[in-house]
Amino acid sequence: MENILSVLDVPNTAFMLLCTSLVMLMTPGLAFFYGGLVSRKSVITIMSQSFFSMGWVAIIWFVVGYSLSFGPSVNGIIGDPFYYAFLHNVGPQTMYTGNDGGLPLLVHFGYQMMFAIITPALITGAFANRVNFPAYLIFLTLWTLFVYCPFVHMVWSPDGIFAKWGVVDFAGGIVVHATAGFAAIASALYVGKRMVPSDGTHNIPYIALGAALLWFGWYGFNAGSELQVNTVTVSAFMTTDIAAAFAAITWFIIERVHTGKPKLVGFLTGAVAGLATITPASGYVSISSAAIIGIIASIVCYTAVFLVRRHLDDALDVFGVHGVGGITGSILVGVFASTIWNPAGPAGLLEGNGFQIVKQLVAVVFTSLWSFIFTLLILWIINKFTPVRVDQKSVGDELDSIEFDEDAYREK
Repeated sequence: MENILSVLDVPNTAFMLLCTSLVMLMTPGLAFFYGGLVSRKSVITIMSQSFFSMGWVAIIWFVVGYSLSFGPSVNGIIGDPFYYAFLHNVGPQTMYTGNDGGLPLLVHFGYQMMFAIITPALITGAFANRVNFPAYLIFLTLWTLFVYCPFVHMVWSPDGIFAKWGVVDFAGGIVVHATAGFAAIASALYVGKRMVPSDGTHNIPYIALGAALLWFGWYGFNAGSELQVNTVTVSAFMTTDIAAAFAAITWFIIERVHTGKPKLVGFLTGAVAGLATITPASGYVSISSAAIIGIIASIVCYTAVFLVRRHLDDALDVFGVHGVGGITGSILVGVFASTIWNPAGPAGLLEGNGFQIVKQLVAVVFTSLWSFIFTLLILWIINKFTPVRVDQKSVGDELDSIEFDEDAYREK
């Protein structure tokens, strides 16, 4: 016990446990956010997909996911699948060696597990009302193993190919939002449009509650990604809030001008777009840059949502908000990154390092193609064994009663 106490940073460990709890809270927040956006007859289905991820992905992470992501590198793309399997080589006194934050490795394991849980849950909004639950469970497994874990290793493991090249992603613009966004667009293409039109957004208070939980949890998502308490942690916290605020108001104004009506759902969607966009940059940019990024986020994401809706049934705008937001923020790191705000990070274009944009762009393109292609392949394989798409002709929009024999608003 004396050995671990000599290196354990108690305040920092407590802070990271709090951040882990905040990121965990984001998945129920996402469930409410998505639940309010879908019809009243499929709210249980969409919410269960997020909640089930909290259970099943945690098991995958324990069995092999953490080892694939953070185990000793095999080839710069994936970690040794056996090194941390079932938390082999991990005890209560094992310390995380990725920085000097004095963290037990179990804290890092738990914190990163929450990221692994929410990332595939983001994708579910793209195929809302169209995917059989058994197929979703298989998809959840394969996508986590063959898309999410490799990119965690490539970008966040010190021996990953992108990390060694100098690509940066502070809290998941590439690893989380770009992968989920392009998986969403691939999923929407594969399952096609809904044959029975949804009756649309059914509960705006649910959406507001979900957005509030997401915004709150995002402080742990971004500030916690420094993995210790210092000035970068503080700036990441504040850039997160400022970007979200500017994005929310910008979206609100754009939608007011475009549709003639101010909309609460638009304000909340803008906030989420700002949060997704600042995520990869949060620990590398100034507060003023975060405000600019927030404005850009809403302009770009609003345009993307508008265009995608005309050609593709991405039911809950996952690609337009999360995918485009994550990509935009990842590229803008190359513009606004400042060594004044994070001496350990790269300089961006404004500080004379334009090549950082090239690095970020290459990583974004590679990530997008990998996620898109592997998602289509995974869905194709799953469909060989069990139908991916629900039979909309027979069940229409009443997925809750068909899939779960439950009704969120059971009539007496």
